Amino acid sequence: MTRPAGIRPAPSAKEWRLSLYLSEHDPDTTARIVLDTGDNVLETRAEARRNPYDPAIPEIGDELAAGRALIALGRDLLRAAAGDIKAVGAPEATPPTPLWSPRE
Repeated sequence: MTRPAGIRPAPSAKEWRLSLYLSEHDPDTTARIVLDTGDNVLETRAEARRNPYDPAIPEIGDELAAGRALIALGRDLLRAAAGDIKAVGAPEATPPTPLWSPRE
């Protein structure tokens, strides 16, 4: 769609609030993410488990659990978008190459 010269759409800004909660019960660390978009709320969880032979470094468990939960949240957002696209009757497109392996 073309617009007459000099006419631009009004800028819009949205803010999504993401809360990440970490809990540790050695050797397990759990991450829970709550994403509030204003219209919807998505929640994901992921865990990390320390090998009993590894040194106890809580930051590593936090990073692993949080990273896994963020990946899960990304997948949920992509699924939601795909469902919304399908709901409005948009034609199916070739799926993009995954950005991560399915076993992450």
